[in-house]
This record gives sequence, C-alpha cells and structure tokens, in this order.
Amino acid sequence: MNKKEKVHFVIKKLDELYPKVPIPLNHSDPYTLLIAVLLSAQSTDKGVNKVTPLLFSRASTPYEMVLLSIEEIRSIIRPVGLSPMKSKGIYKLSEILINDYNGMVPANLEALEKLPSVGHKTASVVMAQAFGIPSFPVDTHIHRLMFRWGFSNGKNVKQTEKDAKRLFPKEKWNKLHLQIIWYGREYSPARAWNIENDIIMKKIGRKSLLKS
Repeated sequence: MNKKEKVHFVIKKLDELYPKVPIPLNHSDPYTLLIAVLLSAQSTDKGVNKVTPLLFSRASTPYEMVLLSIEEIRSIIRPVGLSPMKSKGIYKLSEILINDYNGMVPANLEALEKLPSVGHKTASVVMAQAFGIPSFPVDTHIHRLMFRWGFSNGKNVKQTEKDAKRLFPKEKWNKLHLQIIWYGREYSPARAWNIENDIIMKKIGRKSLLKS
C-alpha cells in the first residue's frame, strides 16, 4: 500500500468510525470556544469541561469577563493548571477584544495569534470550529498518529501540520483533525498502545512506523 492509498484508507475508515464528530470542548460561541481551547493547553478536555460551566456562568462574554478580577478568574480555572498565566491571558485578551474588535472574536488567524496566551494551535482550532475556515490544528494525538501512520517524521508539530495539509484534501481538514483526535484516544493512545487494537495500523502495517 503506497502513501496515497494509505491516505485514502485513513480518510475512509475515519468517516466510517466518526461520520459525525463532536467538538470535545463545551462552548456556545467563538468567544467561549476561544477561552475553552486556551484553557486546554497542557490539560485535558475533560478537565476543562469541568471548570468552564462555572466560569461561563459568571462571564461568557469579554464584557462580563473584565468585570471579574484576574484572581477571581484564576480561582475558578485553577484545577486545569497554569492558572496564573491563563487567567492573565483571559483577562487581557478580553480587554483587547473589547477595545479593538467591539467585543467580537476576529475570524483571522494572525489577529488571533496576537492575542495574549493564544498560540497557533488555539487560533487554528477557533478558525476551524468557530468560523469553518479550513485549518489543521495539530495536538499530541494528531502528532503521534501522523508519525505512526508514516505521514510525517514526527520532529515537530509545525512539520506535522505542514504534512497533514499537503496530504489531506483541504475541504476535509476541519473534520479530519477532530476525527484523528477521537481515533487516537480510542484506538491508538500514547500509553498502553496495542497494535492489535489499532484498526488503521493493522491495515497499513508496522513498517509505517519506520517511514518518514
């Protein structure tokens, strides 16, 4: 099976497994998605979904968020980790959204990346899931599977994103990145991975692990 055939098989199998794929983070609009994704850095989606109900009940818009103090925000989000940095980032980006964007989240990758505590992956998730603009955010699951499948060399997430965008059709990026995340969690975890339980790897073979 050559790389083109492998790509086709992966797309087909993921569509069979996840014809409809939910966004793992609970949110109601671009702003709450932005905050949820920011909180997910070095944390789990499950952990984020435990703290966002309380946070968003207090502040679900930039205007409401700046009425809280940084310490109040920090006390709510503390369980997800990195709360000092994240609370400052949430407060400051909310101020910027109010002052520069009339309280709206910009549908622009560069503008998003300039916001405090918002990196490339966070900005890409918002572009893809809030605005439907083709993006391919790479998290640890995607980085791991792209290497296991022989689609990327695994050196860094920047290269993995570049390889993913080159291999997969652009119109499928937004759905595929979510499908791969769910697949990684269910069938191809980082720890206790068993190739016999990995539907895709069983098909494309062990040799893929050695290919760049």
